[in-house]
Amino acid sequence: MLYEAAKPLLFSLPAETVHETALSALELAQRTGLTDRLADRYTVDDPRLETEAFGQSFDNPLGIAAGFDKDARVPNALAAFGFGHVEVGGVTAEAQPGNPRPRLFRLPEDRALVNRMGFNNEGADVAGERLAATDVPVPVGVNIGKSKTTPLEDAEADYLYTYERVAEGGDYFVVNVSSPNTPGLRELQQRERLESILGTLRDAGADPLLVKLSPDLPEPAVEEAIAVVDDLGLDGIIATNTTTQRPESLRNENRVETGGLSGAPIEDAATAMVRFVAERTDVPVVGVGGVADAEGAYAKIRAGASVVQLYTAFVYEGPSIARDINEGLLERLDRDGFESVEDAVGADLD
Repeated sequence: MLYEAAKPLLFSLPAETVHETALSALELAQRTGLTDRLADRYTVDDPRLETEAFGQSFDNPLGIAAGFDKDARVPNALAAFGFGHVEVGGVTAEAQPGNPRPRLFRLPEDRALVNRMGFNNEGADVAGERLAATDVPVPVGVNIGKSKTTPLEDAEADYLYTYERVAEGGDYFVVNVSSPNTPGLRELQQRERLESILGTLRDAGADPLLVKLSPDLPEPAVEEAIAVVDDLGLDGIIATNTTTQRPESLRNENRVETGGLSGAPIEDAATAMVRFVAERTDVPVVGVGGVADAEGAYAKIRAGASVVQLYTAFVYEGPSIARDINEGLLERLDRDGFESVEDAVGADLD
């Protein structure tokens, strides 16, 4: 209720300003020990929500997606809001400012965001030091992107540098070759380049290692990416990133802004991608895209997602969203006769 009352004021300010203010407030909560009080209020503790995927144990299947905490500043505070895992990043080898502002736009009528942040972050050295010095009670993933100034032909070394700096503090690692906001990045989803980058990280000991795919890939390209994952023995696939597409249903004027669209308008397509991937591989799938309530999270789980993530809905629904979704998942498990979330994974697959 408090967040709903504050939203008109918050939404009157630039989206990135509010985001930075929120991160500062969460840092304060971590320093002053308020995270324990947050956890008492927002955590749903029930063994039926527990699940395992890519060698990690999750207290619940709902995580916060990469992009919210790019520099690993507040993973403990996010865990205290009831999330079962936190993915930080995207982290790049070099510190970089990202694209010029404004670069983050709300579409309130559409329950969506458009961003063209451009991997703005403090760099792998800073993120790695923070992660190594932080003890987080839930699994922490590190989303690794390519530095903007690094030529595509040097991408392997760039990803490797970042991995080596964050390896100590991460529980799993995600190769991001699907952001639409770094020029040329999506070219690295082509099979030969993807094999080279992922193979380099695997040889360096990256484990568990996942890859994050674009929702804009045609089905044959998705199948090739899945084949690379299977051939290299990777540990999971994240489906999906933001989209450059603009559904005709969008109403807000910010729909014309360039960048990646996230939130409600991509929910159905993202769930379809989860199903497409899960039908073609045995590795765990992380379902991302438009999750905003228990029904949406449950749909991705039944479509084959072992765990799910959200970001945009955190902006629109506020700090109680993980608690609300996890309570709703328990209701749906009871309704459908599942003893646990794990039992529901892939229930809708043929």
